[in-house]
Parts: sequence; C-alpha cells; structure tokens
Amino acid sequence: MSVLDRRRLLLGGAALGAGALLTGCTSNDAGNDAQVNTNTGGDNANAAPGQKVVIGFSAPAADHGWIAAITNNAKAQAAAYSDVELRAVEAGADAAAQRAALATLLAQKPNVIVLLPHDGKELNAFGLEAMKAGIPVVNLDRAFPDAKAYRLQIKGDNYGMGVAAATYIIAQMQAKGVSAPIIGEIPGIDSLELTQERSAGFRDTLTQAGFRVANRRPAEFTADTGQRAATELLQALPKVDALWNHDDDQGIGVLAAINQTNRKEFLMVGGAGSKAAIEAIAADNSPLKATVTYSPSMASSAISLARLIGQNKGLADLVELQVPKEITLASETITKENAANYMKLGF
Repeated sequence: MSVLDRRRLLLGGAALGAGALLTGCTSNDAGNDAQVNTNTGGDNANAAPGQKVVIGFSAPAADHGWIAAITNNAKAQAAAYSDVELRAVEAGADAAAQRAALATLLAQKPNVIVLLPHDGKELNAFGLEAMKAGIPVVNLDRAFPDAKAYRLQIKGDNYGMGVAAATYIIAQMQAKGVSAPIIGEIPGIDSLELTQERSAGFRDTLTQAGFRVANRRPAEFTADTGQRAATELLQALPKVDALWNHDDDQGIGVLAAINQTNRKEFLMVGGAGSKAAIEAIAADNSPLKATVTYSPSMASSAISLARLIGQNKGLADLVELQVPKEITLASETITKENAANYMKLGF
C-alpha cells in the first residue's frame, strides 16, 4: 500500500470516527439547538471521566446563525464533560482583535486551544506560536495554511459542497431535458479560501456535464447582502434555470429578493443546512429544493477531540493511538425526501 493510500485510509477512518462520535447520539435541545455528543456509556472507554483538560476557545462574534451555532455547540459539548473546563475569549471584530484576545488566552496556558479564526492565513502565526509553546491547537473550519500551526484541523468539505450542489442541479436539469441551463451562483465572502473552494467544486462539476455558471454575484454571509446579490443577479438574467446560494443565512435575503421580483421559474440549492432551510425544503412551497450540508456540529467534534488530545488518547474505533492530524466532514444533500432525517441537525 502506498503512502498516499495509507493517508486516504487514515483520513477516511478519521471522518468515520468523528461521524460516529456525534451522529450516533446527538441532542438538539429546543433551548439552544446545540448538537451534542451524549454517548457517555457502553463500551466507549473514552467517555469515562479522566484527566482534567482546560480548553481555550475562540470564534468570531455570533452575528451569523452558523457562527452562533459553532459557539453554542462548543460550549454545550464542553459542559457535557465533567473533566473539561472551557475558557472562551472574545474574538473581536477582525483578525487583529482576535490575535490580541488569543495572546491573553495563551498566557493562561490551557491544555489545548480550539480556534475558529477570522482568517486562517492571518492567524497562522498564532497557531505556530501556540504549538511552539507546547499547546496543541485544534484549527476549526478556516484553515491554517501551515501544517505546523495545528495539531488537528477539522473542517467541512468546501470543495465537496460545490460538487454536491452541482451534482443535484445537473441531475434535475437532465431529468427536465434542459441541455443548456442558465445557472446563477451567489457565493459568500469571495476573499475567503473556503468560498473559493466551494466555487471551484461547483464550476468543475458543472464543466464535466457541459454546463457553466452564467452569472455570479458574491454576498457576505448575511441576509442583507444575500438580498442585494440576488436582486442584481435576477436583474442581469431575465431567465434562470437553477441557482446555488452558498449559505442558508444569506439565503433568507436571497429568497426575499426572489419573492419581491416574483421570479419562481427556477430551482434553488442552499448551503450549510439551517433549520429554516430544511423546513422550507420539507414544505416544498418555494424555489428552494435542496441544501448541501456544512454542519456546525464540527465544533462539538472539535471539543470532544481536543479533550482526547489533552488526555493523550485516540479515537476508540481507530487502531492508531492518537487523534488524526486532519478530519474533513462530508457534505450531504438534503432534499424533500430526506429532510425529516436532518431536521434535528439544523441550526
């Protein structure tokens, strides 16, 4: 077996292990909609209380439903463990402010730091500093470019989101006999690598089917900017067959623009898997017919894995003695047919 094959096997197993960590027994309490691993019994030796672990945590301000869910999940997961103390610090308005807050956290010398940076490239230096100081860093969602800046990197499959969205659209267009569909795209913040990866997956998959994006209007992961971008796109395209909006929070504004212009001739695919989007898909009374997941449950997994790293343990279902270096969660497609199964994971 080649080194590459072994690496793929390890990462595939890691993704499976992380999935089992959460999806086997999740809680989505109506009070905070947190996605929490409650598997504390049975044969899971890792679940038993062990060495106390102090976990530092930082994520951008919760001005967005997905980010709010990230923070809620991290706090709820930490509270589920009697041997975990979570020390959360405010991230501030930008990377510089987050860096200052993290410097204070680093001085407290927690056992592990879980960090969703404003920007992975700009906070890479902090990851290197913490790792050099002997504090393992769990890099969440927005990737550090330097592998030495993190002990574990856990994120969603951004390229896979684009692949999943395009695959759904291609299948629907082919079923309708539309050979040259007019396809629109509303991404999030264009400067972020994750947005670029999502668009690349979407574009590459469409190209393989002989399709292309006719018009692309970036938004900024908010309802207001989603409404603006959708209005501009619909004005530019008198006819649309399909639309992919990268983010369900900004999708609220996209749907508002669609209603205002009374444009219902196309199907829309969302991104992330918000509860509102899943409910709309299940109701089947709008152009939104599917969404591709990018679940904030990754924050719950990050806390669980940070705990294991702090206790020098591995994943129970893997042969390896340590938590893997990288975990990428798969992007799944939610449609009317399976919406009920995913409702509990909406945020």
